[in-house]
Amino acid sequence: MTNLKNDLFLKALNGETVDRPPVWMMRQAGRYLPEFMELKKKYDFFTRCQTPELASEITVQPIRRYGMDAAILFSDILVIPQAMNIHVEMKEGVGPWLPEPIRSKQDVEQVIVPNIDETLGYVMDAIKMTKEKLNDEVPLIGFAGSPWTILCYAVQGQGSKNFDLAKGFCFSQPEAAHALLQKITDTTILYLKEKVKAGVNAVQIFDSWGGMLSPTDYQEFSWKYINQIVEALADETKVIVFGKGCWFALNDMARSRASALGVDWTCSARNARYLTGGNITLQGNFDPSRLLSPPAKIKEMVKQMIDEFGKDRYIVNLGHGILPHIPLENAGAFIEAVKEYKG
Repeated sequence: MTNLKNDLFLKALNGETVDRPPVWMMRQAGRYLPEFMELKKKYDFFTRCQTPELASEITVQPIRRYGMDAAILFSDILVIPQAMNIHVEMKEGVGPWLPEPIRSKQDVEQVIVPNIDETLGYVMDAIKMTKEKLNDEVPLIGFAGSPWTILCYAVQGQGSKNFDLAKGFCFSQPEAAHALLQKITDTTILYLKEKVKAGVNAVQIFDSWGGMLSPTDYQEFSWKYINQIVEALADETKVIVFGKGCWFALNDMARSRASALGVDWTCSARNARYLTGGNITLQGNFDPSRLLSPPAKIKEMVKQMIDEFGKDRYIVNLGHGILPHIPLENAGAFIEAVKEYKG
């Protein structure tokens, strides 16, 4: 076991009885914080990801301000395709921009499974530096995107409302799509194993675009690859799987070796418990836009949410990342409500 001063998050992942559930927020190290915006003015996005001093500083900013029960390493899911020989930029006003998207079997053949040390060593340095700054206060979460979500960007070339080109690629060239998904999966497994060695206490797989697929296509193009990652890591660390819009897959996910499942705000606590059989840790699922409600209302809703999920086998979180325009006081109210919780 670890010598963490606050191990509530790990206890919840283990299914242990707790006085209150732990709390953290997806994208907590980000744009709603003025101290983050200061650094954003000086350094571009991938510079912040690739400079361990900056990444570690950004990771601990929200912990200093709010004292969440877990930190999540500041990074991006697109560092994986970058390492795989796929050019990725962050364009102002556009977001992720991949100037040479993958559209053919030949394109897939150019994609490599890299040496993690050579291509992503900076992430491991950031983990070690973050661990020093956290000084065993709270656990540190490492993360990666799901293979399907990475494929979405690699093929579409940018964000999208429906990822029509990515889906079209999978359905018209399934062999090439599966070859690409397998390369991403292999790289992600190697990457997350290195993160665990570097000191993260748990990992989360973000399937941000899983909900774009039908339940049948989800099995073929997303879940079977996520499950390979879960299987490869389950003996080494705690794995959380979060599929946005993927309530239909919760039953299969619950039968995997994942330690916890993330739920978005479109799935009620009751349905999530029912679909997962009631004995796996769940994480979520406050609507990020609800942080625009008055602080008193936020606190009331958070208490109700914990009552509905139950305090055990539960990690309080948002149903997706925190939005950039959330008032600091409202984010604070969300965290405080959990810390003040009495069953």
